[in-house]
Amino acid sequence: MATDAHCHLSDLLKQFPYAEQERRYLGLACAVSAWNPKDFTAHEELAQHALQDKAPRIFLCFALHPQVPAVVAAQHGSAIPEFSTLLDFMETLAAADRLHGIGETGFDLYNQAFRNTEAIQEELFRVHLDLALTRQLPLVLHVRRAMHKVFAYKQALKRLPGVIFHAYSGTLGEGEALLRQGINAYFSFGTALVLGRKESIRSCAGLPLDRVLLETDAPYQPLRGRTFSSGQDIPIVLKAVSRLRHDGGPATWGESHESTLESVIDRNFYRAYGGTG
Repeated sequence: MATDAHCHLSDLLKQFPYAEQERRYLGLACAVSAWNPKDFTAHEELAQHALQDKAPRIFLCFALHPQVPAVVAAQHGSAIPEFSTLLDFMETLAAADRLHGIGETGFDLYNQAFRNTEAIQEELFRVHLDLALTRQLPLVLHVRRAMHKVFAYKQALKRLPGVIFHAYSGTLGEGEALLRQGINAYFSFGTALVLGRKESIRSCAGLPLDRVLLETDAPYQPLRGRTFSSGQDIPIVLKAVSRLRHDGGPATWGESHESTLESVIDRNFYRAYGGTG
């Protein structure tokens, strides 16, 4: 059974109505993230049906994405509305044991629009972190051009059962430093490996294999020539990881090596999200 450590199934279904059928056909367990009640409810219904049908599991996450303040500000002018209702909803879910993780949260300083909301991103991150600590839930992080902000919270992050870096974009050295600090970190990689992103390739090749996860970030990280990413990309990403992690030349790139890698990465997934296969 393969695993997808991070996706947005509700958003994918809007572009690809057969996404859940594809996921089941591929035997793909996944972790899904939502930032609003409508998407979370859709995810939860899919997860319940999967359990009833003994299909691959869906692990549920919720958080206010760090891009949300900038997107909402653009829609409503300069005023950023109060997010207390959404945060209350998240806390209700966590209190009722309806979440497997808090995420995706974090920091996005990729462009000026996002940088303009850095203060509120920080405020929201602290709320998410406090809840994850209180409920001892793994934290799923979205971090772009902001690894320095993550290190500022290293003492708190060490107390979490897991910290999952979705679409990890930090350096190999930063990833190694997080592990040396005692943070139970996992690093998730997707189509960036296939698209030739050098930093992602170096990190995936060099970080401990028991810390590596695969993801699609569906539908938001498509391969060239496609309009969306989906579960069908996981075998392609796995093949890229196999080539990066081979230890005996091209002969080790075959199905046997990929199968072994998949087993290790699947164990990482269930360990990261606190579940069992």
